[in-house]
Amino acid sequence: MILGPIAGFALGTSRTAATVVGPYLNFVRTLPPLGYIGLLIVWFDIGDTSKIWLLFLAAFPPIVIATMAGVHQVSADRINAARSLGANRLQVVTRVLLPATLPEVIGGIRVAVGFAWTSVVAAELNNGIPGIGGLAFLAGQQLNTALTMACIIIGLTALTLDAVISRIGALVVPWKGQA
Repeated sequence: MILGPIAGFALGTSRTAATVVGPYLNFVRTLPPLGYIGLLIVWFDIGDTSKIWLLFLAAFPPIVIATMAGVHQVSADRINAARSLGANRLQVVTRVLLPATLPEVIGGIRVAVGFAWTSVVAAELNNGIPGIGGLAFLAGQQLNTALTMACIIIGLTALTLDAVISRIGALVVPWKGQA
């Protein structure tokens, strides 16, 4: 989760970096993460490493893009005002760009968590990978309604996780929506 905002800040503040890395980021962003699952299983086996990479491939682009959008949204007047008051580049980033960009970063994290959750469950469902998706698939095949309902209830974890991220965002960024 920390790599996305760092990359987003780097790409948002450097046109050269955005020009060089942007096409690769867009390539990863446009391909569905499930398209990678076969390759990930071949490279990393069917265990947790392939799931972690799938999570990364699903979550990284939305966080980077949201962070870049947040950086681009910051008014040049704010940046110039900080510079005219003697702020160096690090101070501009930490005291102007970071606070102004945090709402978009948190929004990107919420979207990324949804993509990651859906991708992992769908990969488990379609490829027999052990996990909640695989368990739900087997329960459905065996017409085990109780187990299927248990999987759905466990799946509600995603809603809880989204609510927690949203609440953290409200606590960390109380100025969101205020001029």
